[in-house]
Amino acid sequence: MFVMEVKKVAVLGAGLMGHGIAQVAAQVAKYEVSLRDVKQEFLDNGMNM
Repeated sequence: MFVMEVKKVAVLGAGLMGHGIAQVAAQVAKYEVSLRDVKQEFLDNGMNM
């Protein structure tokens, strides 16, 4: 079995859990994170929590 080194993370949904997962992945684990949601408004709110 081979273990691949993870460098990027995609989080689908910028709600209560999604924004938190993205924040921890970026700040603590130092991953490059893409945060996606169905509306720009939801992304804006998630980035400001």
